[in-house]
Amino acid sequence: MNRICELLGIEYPIIQGGMAWVATAELAAAVSNGGGLGLIAAGSAPGDVVREQIKKARTLTDKPFGVNVMLMSPNADEVMQVVLEEKPAVVATGAGNPGKYMEALKAAGIKVMPVIASVAMAKRMEKAGADAVIAEGTEAGGHIGELTTMVLTPQVVDAVSIPVISAGGYADSRGTKAAFALGADGIQVGTRFICSTECIAHENYKNAVLKAKDRDAVVTGRTTGAPVRALKNKLTKEYNRLEKEGASFEEIEALGVGGLRRAFMDGDTEMGSLMAGQSAAMVHKIEPCSDIIKDFFKGVEI
Repeated sequence: MNRICELLGIEYPIIQGGMAWVATAELAAAVSNGGGLGLIAAGSAPGDVVREQIKKARTLTDKPFGVNVMLMSPNADEVMQVVLEEKPAVVATGAGNPGKYMEALKAAGIKVMPVIASVAMAKRMEKAGADAVIAEGTEAGGHIGELTTMVLTPQVVDAVSIPVISAGGYADSRGTKAAFALGADGIQVGTRFICSTECIAHENYKNAVLKAKDRDAVVTGRTTGAPVRALKNKLTKEYNRLEKEGASFEEIEALGVGGLRRAFMDGDTEMGSLMAGQSAAMVHKIEPCSDIIKDFFKGVEI
């Protein structure tokens, strides 16, 4: 039995990435219904919004699902409190160390899977009691580390004994086979699910992913210490200009405020933040989540 399927009670060892705004109750439930593990992304949302999303997901699926908590969010403490009360099956964490919440989450019977971008962090999370780690390479969309999926995954696999989920750059079953060959127990996929029927992102956002070419997923914000990968547009060019001119952290940050909402809700493909990974160029159609999941495991032994 696959360790991730056993741990989470799912059919396929595939986790849907916790994409802020994009990963709503609708998407999470559809992925869980398709046999994977759907995640609701808390992003920077306040606790009551996250609670509503959890409740909504429960009306759409009776399968396990989780919540991705971005620890950089000013509402992280509040969101964790909601998670402890609502008890989803899993918490995935990003952008930080969930150590201070670990004991309470474990006591509540919630599985904890931190997203990590280095071997040192993977070891630290295993020591802290994580049930699995999500090793995310720089190919991924959104906030990223420096190491590629290809070199990060096997090093993390060698360094920890808990299950390892490999993330960043996966778009089809060839990637799934590669992840297993690298020693991973499962994959996490974000960008491919943006172009799912059930994802409620604006169609302009989905179309931008479908049109993306191999070099369109670019990185901005390296000077701020919090690099982000998104599809290139007027906003990313503006970011690059500010960074080249040595603009302050505050100026650069201010440019991004509301960027994801503009892309997701308004379909603004010029000044919206079209977060997507390098695998965007390999996404060619909009399909139901269940078909996408089956495609990832075509010819793959679990």
